[in-house]
Amino acid sequence: MKSSALIRAHSRRQFIKQVSAAGLGLGLMSLSPVAAYGRRLDSGQKRITIMHTNDTHARIEPFPDGSGRYANMGGTARRAALIKKIRQAQPHNLLLDAGDVFQGTPYFNFYEGALDYELMSMMGYDASTIGNHEFDNKVEGFVEVAPKARFPFVISNYDFSGAPAMGAFTRPHLIKHVDGVRIGIFGLGVAFKNLVLPHLHQGVQDRDAIATASEMTQRLRQDFHCDMVICLSHLGYRYDDPEQVSDQIVANQVHGIDLIIGGHTHTLLDEPEIVEKAGDAPTVISQVGHGGVVLGRLDFEFTRTNRLRGVSVANQSIDASI
Repeated sequence: MKSSALIRAHSRRQFIKQVSAAGLGLGLMSLSPVAAYGRRLDSGQKRITIMHTNDTHARIEPFPDGSGRYANMGGTARRAALIKKIRQAQPHNLLLDAGDVFQGTPYFNFYEGALDYELMSMMGYDASTIGNHEFDNKVEGFVEVAPKARFPFVISNYDFSGAPAMGAFTRPHLIKHVDGVRIGIFGLGVAFKNLVLPHLHQGVQDRDAIATASEMTQRLRQDFHCDMVICLSHLGYRYDDPEQVSDQIVANQVHGIDLIIGGHTHTLLDEPEIVEKAGDAPTVISQVGHGGVVLGRLDFEFTRTNRLRGVSVANQSIDASI
């Protein structure tokens, strides 16, 4: 993991990584948010803020007192207030989720995910991918509540040909134009084997994540001429088994991905990991735990010709101070 403020230039672009404290007491660098985000951009430069969540697991209200390190943290009302505040300061932004919205509290048992999707829609999410827990009520359960989501589900390595009703709510990629910057988004879901019972994902098959990521990145770069490529991943950050595909493996093996927003392993990264490889720009990997206790935030800076030149990081805890 790179911790320096300056990442050396690469063939595609130069990255600058500045990390500010998230307010969690996790030993993050104490760079002032004003220093990281308040500085004036050069004429013609652009700043796009990416906010993200993962594995929120029906955590509508904050964790109760006595919940250990996450006591009284999280909650959708606080998250919504923080998102609104950031948007007021940074009008050019995206809000993304890496899956596993379902399961975890009685709210899911009663509302079966409908409430989560309604609240996410009210917060203005731009896209989410699909986690394994989105199959907990079978394909039919997802189809029942998916209309509550006023945002697309981006998943590239699941084949819905045997479950067209679910496939109707998904797309393999998404193009977003933010302040003139063309951003391509694709999604990767975890393999079902030994994780999701066959009758729960009936009609849906998973495909090779690495091959899919390579295909989607190439298509977004070459066919759609994207200036930036984001992967919404529910593969997991890393595993002891080197054969199990993870965000780290995708970042090391697939060229052309600028940002991987991860989920599944509930990893709370103190700071994003920067993966460097020969002949390519670095790939940023970010994941912010679970239960909505942290809102991920990355500010990407672009030149006037839409070349990505740097990224600053300021994840923020969602607590009673909001």
